[in-house]
Amino acid sequence: MRVTAAAAIFILFALPRGLRAQNSGGPVGMFEGHGDVGTVLHPGSTDYDASTKTYTITGSGNNMWSIEDDFQFAWKKMSGDVTLTANISFIGLGGVPHRKGVLMIRQSLDADSVYVDAALHGNGLTALQFRDEKGAVTHDIESNIFSTQRMRLEKRGDFFYLYLSGGSEELHPAGASVRVPIKEPFYVGIGVCAHDKNVVETAVFSNVDVSEAPPVAADAPTTLYSTLETIAINSTDRHVLYVAPERFEAPNWTRDANALIFNRDGRIVHMAVAGGPIRIIDTGFAIRCNNDHGLSPDGALLAISDQSKEGHKSLVYIVPSGGGTPRRITQNAPSYWHGWSPDGQTLAFVGERNGEFDIYSILAAGGEEKRLTTAPGLDDGPEYSPDGKYIYFNSERTGTMQIWRMHPDGTEQEQLLSEDSNDWFPHISPDGKWMVFLSFEKDVKGHPPNQNVVLRLMSLSNKKVTILARLFGGQGTINVPSWSPDSAQLAFVSYELLPNVTGEKK
Repeated sequence: MRVTAAAAIFILFALPRGLRAQNSGGPVGMFEGHGDVGTVLHPGSTDYDASTKTYTITGSGNNMWSIEDDFQFAWKKMSGDVTLTANISFIGLGGVPHRKGVLMIRQSLDADSVYVDAALHGNGLTALQFRDEKGAVTHDIESNIFSTQRMRLEKRGDFFYLYLSGGSEELHPAGASVRVPIKEPFYVGIGVCAHDKNVVETAVFSNVDVSEAPPVAADAPTTLYSTLETIAINSTDRHVLYVAPERFEAPNWTRDANALIFNRDGRIVHMAVAGGPIRIIDTGFAIRCNNDHGLSPDGALLAISDQSKEGHKSLVYIVPSGGGTPRRITQNAPSYWHGWSPDGQTLAFVGERNGEFDIYSILAAGGEEKRLTTAPGLDDGPEYSPDGKYIYFNSERTGTMQIWRMHPDGTEQEQLLSEDSNDWFPHISPDGKWMVFLSFEKDVKGHPPNQNVVLRLMSLSNKKVTILARLFGGQGTINVPSWSPDSAQLAFVSYELLPNVTGEKK
């Protein structure tokens, strides 16, 4: 059939912009269309074998990263909550290590579109990748599970979740989740990128399922998953270290950077960053520890806040970092530890006295507590700067929770930021250059769990604030100091509140 010049122009401009001047095709299997997104030197292809119900996708492209994606994509338009599941296997050994086979939900077919995908790399790495604004830089959350056999990308509202399985095990949450608003309708599909513009790579997608996620009633049973993560401040890329269907909270980094400690089920536990068994730190009778704990500057001692005594009201104790008998520091309850002075001689803590929460200091050797704040309303989260010149804290004295600082004797209290949010838990990097804090939405009171929150970073030199991550968290995410010793990374806990649904076995 001949196509006139006018008809050719109409067809060209009827295509989504990301597919213009690229090879594009019509329906294939369950998908409405396919083609190359972005710029490729070698045209890709998508083939469907109805007898085996498998898709074989060949794709080229420089990468799916930074501000532009180049890959072959088979897609369909959808709306609402969606699950996309498949087995992915690459053809050929020894290919490009970071060639990618992906399950993707994408706002448009533009190369710089907002998207989220579940990516299997050629070297076995699995990750949740995303671009949260059009033209923005891509980021990822790398799973601690390699060489998975089956993957699922699930969209519920603005949140996306990664599920993985290997062998005969059920699909289970991998701990990677992200909040990225995508408008309806959007593109749902599968794709391949070679990660090298000069070559092509091929992957087979089998047992592919694209479904509307079943609705979940407001009172339906759910399971809470906690994920221990790290984030690099120079790239904001995240790494999952540990995930479990339970609540744990508030990681501290050990001084040698080899391990993290956090609280779980009233105990303080120790876990190597490289992985391995979780060890309970012996804290004697103190078996109702909360999320206010941290190591002394030399790493020899551990301050804990425990509710085993005084009518289950929190008190501050010190134990050897390797475990031992707690030594009581605060006589009045409730008291919640938050900071060590750089010389290790003084503790900063929050105490409720006569119905008012204020910031206090006390010698690590024990003695009388000293009240540092007297303003009406809650003052919380005190932490010393590495040079000892300031105590940073958060205060609601202006009507919303904001970040403040003062001298260690309580003088010259000054507000650092005026934000349209409730800001909590300022933590200063060991090199004194950065402050991380957690922002709750404006109408949220206190620091409750299970909230949409933003992990934010401020340069102390110019007060410029940037976003590190948008996540589901709150209480337990970064209540205590969580910087790595080299000031390059943060540890935090994110959460997933997932409906109890029957998993599939593959």
